[in-house]
Amino acid sequence: MKNKQVIQWKHIVPLEIFAGIIMLMAVFFFASRSDMKKAESKLITTVEYMKEQCNSSQIRDLASEAKSLLRVTESTDQIRWRLKYGGEIQKNGGIDSNVLETFVEDTFLDGLFLLDADGTVQAEYNSCGHNSTEVLDKVDKDSLMDILSFQEKSYTIRITYEDESHIDLAAVSRIDEAGVVVGYYYTSAEYAQIVNNPIRTLVAGYTPESDGTIVISDGNQIIVSNDASLVGTKVEDTHILKCIMERGTGTHLIHAKDKNKVLGNHFGLMDKSRDYYIYAFMGEYKVFSTTLYIVLCSLFLYLVLLILINLLLLRTGKTYEEKQLEAKEEYLQKLESKNKQLQAAVQAAERANAAKSNFLSRMSHDIRTPLNGIIGLLKIDETHFDDRELVEENHKKMQISANHLLSLINDVLQMSKLEDGNIVLTHERISLCELTQDIVLIIIGRAVEAGIEWDYEKGKSVIPYPYIYGSPVHLRQIFLNIYGNCIKYNRPGGKITTIVDTLEEHDGICTYRWTISDTGIGMSQAFLAHIFEPFAQEKNDARSEYQGTGLGMAIVKGLVDRMGGSISVTSEEGVGSTFVICIPFEIAPAPEQPEEQATETKTDIKGMHLLLVEDNELNAEIAEMMLTDQGAEITLVQNGKQAVDLFAESPEGAFDAILMDIMMPVMDGLTATKNIRAMNRADAKTIPIIAMTANAFKEDADKCIAAGMNAHLAKPLDMEKVVFEIRKAVDSRG
Repeated sequence: MKNKQVIQWKHIVPLEIFAGIIMLMAVFFFASRSDMKKAESKLITTVEYMKEQCNSSQIRDLASEAKSLLRVTESTDQIRWRLKYGGEIQKNGGIDSNVLETFVEDTFLDGLFLLDADGTVQAEYNSCGHNSTEVLDKVDKDSLMDILSFQEKSYTIRITYEDESHIDLAAVSRIDEAGVVVGYYYTSAEYAQIVNNPIRTLVAGYTPESDGTIVISDGNQIIVSNDASLVGTKVEDTHILKCIMERGTGTHLIHAKDKNKVLGNHFGLMDKSRDYYIYAFMGEYKVFSTTLYIVLCSLFLYLVLLILINLLLLRTGKTYEEKQLEAKEEYLQKLESKNKQLQAAVQAAERANAAKSNFLSRMSHDIRTPLNGIIGLLKIDETHFDDRELVEENHKKMQISANHLLSLINDVLQMSKLEDGNIVLTHERISLCELTQDIVLIIIGRAVEAGIEWDYEKGKSVIPYPYIYGSPVHLRQIFLNIYGNCIKYNRPGGKITTIVDTLEEHDGICTYRWTISDTGIGMSQAFLAHIFEPFAQEKNDARSEYQGTGLGMAIVKGLVDRMGGSISVTSEEGVGSTFVICIPFEIAPAPEQPEEQATETKTDIKGMHLLLVEDNELNAEIAEMMLTDQGAEITLVQNGKQAVDLFAESPEGAFDAILMDIMMPVMDGLTATKNIRAMNRADAKTIPIIAMTANAFKEDADKCIAAGMNAHLAKPLDMEKVVFEIRKAVDSRG
């Protein structure tokens, strides 16, 4: 029996060793492959993001350069005409530096010089320290002088210096005599590095330890990296980068050996934007961070399994009863071990879930964009779909992020229209008392919630003309933005005070002044000089701490300026801020008091048959479901042509109202509305048609009304407003 057992162990031990080697090789293969995929995905994501940001930055720089050159060209062209028709030369008795200084100051240039037909400088002036000789050395003088042959032709160029300062130059031919007018605008190195080179900030927040080494090069010159020792060096001087560069671009990791270090091997990849090369690499120890751990754990488990199996083999010589008892004891031991393993697995899963939540939270904070916040929360919902409480909480957070994103989009669009001069101010009669009540009604809840005292000093306020003409929507926006900041940057137990008075009244114009003070955190004197600049915020963490866009005060300033008013701010850190707004208004007569009529208005749309015209399947599904939940019967079509055809084929009174999208294929909503109104049937003239569109500005609403629509609703839809407008339109139809 003993010999038999010895023979048995001689066969089993080599088999166990062979099986262990095969198992460890398989575990190593799959674990290393998994780590490689994770590292590859992480580096590709980083490189793609850097590439996208580099391209966006270059496009913005090109647009900024074109805009600056156009402005310099327009200023230089203006000087050309003033040379011939302006009175400065005659008054001064000729052209000299004093006349050119006047031209430079009037057109906001930094330098100006005049060339005769031979290219000789006749007169010059500059306020930036760069004279005509220096400037002409930097340009192609033959090309510049070539504009003499073509009066309508201009010559423009940006001259960039090594410190990144630059001169935007424009030249046009003179019309008063043969010669060339050359004007230029100088941008300092400090400003250029801050405004025109955001690429330097791309790697902020990325560390080599957690994200790998990131390198951005302009050809062979490294200009940006999260490893400060690489900045300013050449790609070919770093062996790892040289290996990656020689393999070319791609989406697969490249194994780059460091010839200077035995354990210095790395994995990395490279991609190219419009003008820059982006590299990302990390060391082997980082790529295979979990492989060794998994292999050791697998080896340990295998040894434990071998021990158990061998212990069972050693007990084969015992009696059946002992085997039964041993089997029972072994079963109990396995059950207890399994319970411990399950307990450990649950604890590990909880730790993993907590780690994942913390990771997502940090990523969301670092990226600091509502869109990435929504994406992250959606990913959490996908992996925890059965956890209803977590899903509901995430939905609330996504709604907050979506509202903040919508607010940001609205602010950016509003700011864009202000900068382009496309904001349309209405001329409506406004009751200052009612406007004040509306603003207080909107803002008072936020103040109370924040624990801030609201003090509107009526006793000190003077309103001699309660009715004025103005744009109520934009006026309301001005004060909501200011009060919003007073609340946002205040502290619990703080206070907001408002006083209204008049400055002057003449020719039917009254100027009102609002003085709004808070006891908040205040602002530094250095920041006050930039408070009205777009995206200006005093603290770097303001967007995450206060959820602001940095556009509120810029919009306020733009609207106040459009209204012909002024705004000033004084502040002291730790004490508070005071906003003074002065706006002139045309005095309006008091409205006639209408007779009150007691009417009973329904507030639902139950039983209504509505025609929904929407080309986007998701938007259509959402609108149809929400309207159906309100008790309405919905007929859905995908474009304006289908809506016109269906309405024409339906009997009169088949639909109670039409909900019309604007931008659709085949036929848009405005054309469809005009076609329906032009039909020769009674209900075509009276059926309510309500616009539901993402075009949210007042001019868009005016176009809808002009086309024959009854109301305009902006997406995303607020179902209470939708129901109210439908009910209102149907009731007014009679």
